[in-house]
Amino acid sequence: MKQISVELGARAYPIYIGEGLLADSSLLARHIPSKQILIISNEIVAPLYLEPVRQGLPGAEVHTFILPDGEHGKNLENFNRIIGRLLEYKYSRSCMIIALGGGVIGDLSGFVAACYQRGVKFIQIPTTLLAQVDASVGGKTAVNHPLGKNMIGAFHQPVAVIADTAALDTLPDRELAAGLAEIIKYGLIRDPAFFLWLEANIEPLLQRDRRALAHAIERSCLNKAEVVAADERESGARALLNLGHTFGHAIETALGYEKLLHGEAVACGMLMAADLSVRLGLLEAPAVNRIGALLAKAGLPDAIHPDASGAALLANMKVDKKARDGMVFLVLLKAIGEAVLTADYSKDALRETVNRFLS
Repeated sequence: MKQISVELGARAYPIYIGEGLLADSSLLARHIPSKQILIISNEIVAPLYLEPVRQGLPGAEVHTFILPDGEHGKNLENFNRIIGRLLEYKYSRSCMIIALGGGVIGDLSGFVAACYQRGVKFIQIPTTLLAQVDASVGGKTAVNHPLGKNMIGAFHQPVAVIADTAALDTLPDRELAAGLAEIIKYGLIRDPAFFLWLEANIEPLLQRDRRALAHAIERSCLNKAEVVAADERESGARALLNLGHTFGHAIETALGYEKLLHGEAVACGMLMAADLSVRLGLLEAPAVNRIGALLAKAGLPDAIHPDASGAALLANMKVDKKARDGMVFLVLLKAIGEAVLTADYSKDALRETVNRFLS
């Protein structure tokens, strides 16, 4: 087992990474001070992993809330239903919420924990690769609105993240590839040596080589933990973690949070960011070819889904958390391993990039 600490002073917490962690009841128990526990999961994950988590909570009053699978469930309606359930159970401020699932479950559970009685503790148990390397770490919690992804939320850190790599054995190939998009992102924004490693090891990762996956998860979490510790609330450097996300979120919103997985939309968004970076003279063209080749080997899309229109995409980009005074800031690349946040780009160049990827 590997352990990484997210250094946030009194709110610091560990990320545990290893195989078979869900079977280690003592690991979960050491972070559970309450006897009132709500486990939030979905109908795909719960039959696989709910019982091992329950067994790690002897003597506790444990309830569950099981959601349908999918991004469309990350909304205020389900948020309100979960809050209602907590009130029905008469859960106090000392209760604990456990998020068991992927990024949707983690985001929704964290937002519930942030709001219930002005904040209760929660634990992240991510079961997808994307959640293990990104969504479960850093305290961003949110639900979606029909007009924008993750526009309703709060910063609320977990007390622990338990990433059991054995859970990836049941992950569909498409979900695995979506997680690789977020892993590749870390190499692009701040870790060029990691990007080189990924170019050399993408096949073992796709084949679910345990050692390769463990290394990729650990390296990704180390990168994110360092950024979060330096800029918890995204006032500066943390915004660079959003490479590809302004484009990707706009694509997801245009598609009604269907047809593309989050990681697939982000992969396309990272290519779009790289393309725009070349148009603006920030990035050399050969770098785009390397990025595109790696994403293609990972099985990720290189074009916007045909059901999304360019006009909708550009309109959705204006509803972005990095927008300030009507200006949309984008994370672009100066080199592989060096990103920059800027609003210094022409609308024509942005439109050219969007049109290229629509075709």
